[in-house]
Amino acid sequence: MISFFKDKPILVTGAGGFIGCALVEALVDAGAQVRTFLRYTSRAETGLLKTLSKTTLNNIEHVFGDLRDPDAVERAAEGIDLIFHLGALISIPYSYLHPVEVVQSNVIGALNVLQACRKHGCKLVHTSTSEVYGSAQYVPIDEGHPLQGQSPYSASKIGADTLVESFYRSFGVQAVTVRPFNTYGPGQSARAVIPTIITQALAQDEIHLGNLDAKRDFTYVSDTAMGFLKAAQTLGVVGETFNLGCGAEISIGELANLIIELVGRPVKIVVDQERLRPEKSEVTRLLSDNSKAREILGWEPQVGFREGLSRTIDWIREHMDWYRVGEYER
Repeated sequence: MISFFKDKPILVTGAGGFIGCALVEALVDAGAQVRTFLRYTSRAETGLLKTLSKTTLNNIEHVFGDLRDPDAVERAAEGIDLIFHLGALISIPYSYLHPVEVVQSNVIGALNVLQACRKHGCKLVHTSTSEVYGSAQYVPIDEGHPLQGQSPYSASKIGADTLVESFYRSFGVQAVTVRPFNTYGPGQSARAVIPTIITQALAQDEIHLGNLDAKRDFTYVSDTAMGFLKAAQTLGVVGETFNLGCGAEISIGELANLIIELVGRPVKIVVDQERLRPEKSEVTRLLSDNSKAREILGWEPQVGFREGLSRTIDWIREHMDWYRVGEYER
């Protein structure tokens, strides 16, 4: 069977990021003509894409710019059939410090991508986040759960999500939204909780964390990337939103103890006040109902949690020089 993505011209924004890189690799493997949109730096940095094989990199076209620049986004979308929009500023602690930059990048950036889709007739797979739900009002959380902005970051993503809905309804933009819960795996930065715990467990006698009682639903990165591919190629899903989560939850304290067990050395867990979110901003529980993605997209996570953690620990153990162990990365 010929791949849906074979020879299809595809643009991936945020391609140098954690999920973006995994998605790019999967698209190249599927035969797509991949163009990446990367935020410009003077060193033309490509983020995690630099970890891909030379063969894969030779099949990727890089375009540099800024999502806040409509001309840059519009030109990047020229000749493209499908856009995966992953580009965003994603750190919640950073959004407390610089909410204007976060809103401009995430809301105006999404608007510019939508305008480009409208002009060029591109289909769009838009990236949301489970953070838009806020603390669960009921569990498991389905796609009809109320949205609640408990941080400037989550508010910016709610704004982006509703813009996507409006362009679908107002202008017929062929858009699908995927809503990943917490994704983890090799290559993730210590801004995320699992690499934060692993790096400290490998190198220190104490692990410094924030709220140990908060519960999260974790999905391995290759499974999340597969959810994006399924959303793009499934017929009849334009205008829909899909949760991408495993449907299992674990508290941060339990997660830390499990990682300590897998690392195999005794480590003390310490609550660090600097890492606590403001009380009304803390999202206490996220647990996905992924039945819609299972039933309509045929998507189902393949990597078990212990296996995924073991793979991630092994990768981080070999790349400790990538991390500033113990520092609070916003």
